[in-house]
Amino acid sequence: MGPHPAVAAIRLAVRRVLHDVLTDHTTTDAEHTPLVLVACSGGADSMALASALAFEARKLPLRAGGVTVDHGLQDGSDTRAAEVAGRMTALGLTPVEAVTVTVGREGGPEAAARDARYAALDAAAERHGATAVLLGHTRDDQAETVLLGLARGSGIRSLSGMAAVSGTSGRYRRPFLQLDRQTVRKACIAQELAVWDDPHNTDPAYTRSRLRHEGLPALEKALGKGVVEALARTAQLSRDDADALDTWAADAETAVRDEAGALECAKLFGLPPAVRRRVLRRAVIAEGAPAGSLFARHIEEVDRLITGWRGQGAINLPGRVEARRQGGRLVIRQG
Repeated sequence: MGPHPAVAAIRLAVRRVLHDVLTDHTTTDAEHTPLVLVACSGGADSMALASALAFEARKLPLRAGGVTVDHGLQDGSDTRAAEVAGRMTALGLTPVEAVTVTVGREGGPEAAARDARYAALDAAAERHGATAVLLGHTRDDQAETVLLGLARGSGIRSLSGMAAVSGTSGRYRRPFLQLDRQTVRKACIAQELAVWDDPHNTDPAYTRSRLRHEGLPALEKALGKGVVEALARTAQLSRDDADALDTWAADAETAVRDEAGALECAKLFGLPPAVRRRVLRRAVIAEGAPAGSLFARHIEEVDRLITGWRGQGAINLPGRVEARRQGGRLVIRQG
């Protein structure tokens, strides 16, 4: 008799990703067996991922370890992190590490915790020479991410959710993006895995928590049970569209510059708006504006220098960058 269907599903998802990792990083050197780490909070999603990684890695020419990040935001979080590390070791993962981070305040509590977590995971991957870090995001997480992007109103890139592969050299892999949260939880129950649910996940102070416990259930009640799947599909379609437009913009960037490399307003005007705004965004970032501080409203203002020219003056942008229209050219420079 084979494993429980949910256990089989999580193992298959991880097996596919590990085969991709091995294909991307072929090595004949026995001393440099690729190391794959799992980022594990101790919750059901990441514990299921840790168990599947431990099971599948034994059958492949790679090593499997784990990292748990203690954000220090709750009393006893250090004890909890040590327990999670112990559970990963018990699964057969090595090396296993509990890393403590200091969470800043920039961008709100959720963004600050996420930034600190990824910085710690990047550092752990560098320290151990890991080829990949697996993350336990499910299809439900993807649906929530799409809705949050929709609420921000910042275009199809924000609707494209989380990528299956992201980070430096494709470091981060998300094997469970096609699996729903319920399947992953069933896999934990079937394997009798001890899990811990972070109280922040049910704290209404956090936007994602409210969305999870109030927003999505209300949408499902109004529209039916296929909402999560439809939102995840929207993410993939939006990602494909955004990638195509980004490629188009990269190609168009050279075509709209003159011999001296200046952006020509007449040529920019001839581009479709979605492509033109991407060209402008790339140009502004290239002059020193931090991407994270550059919002749609900033690019819209620059765009009006092309499409709604009324003799307006220079536009001030993040990173002390300014954009002005001068003699039929768009001049972007850092002040």
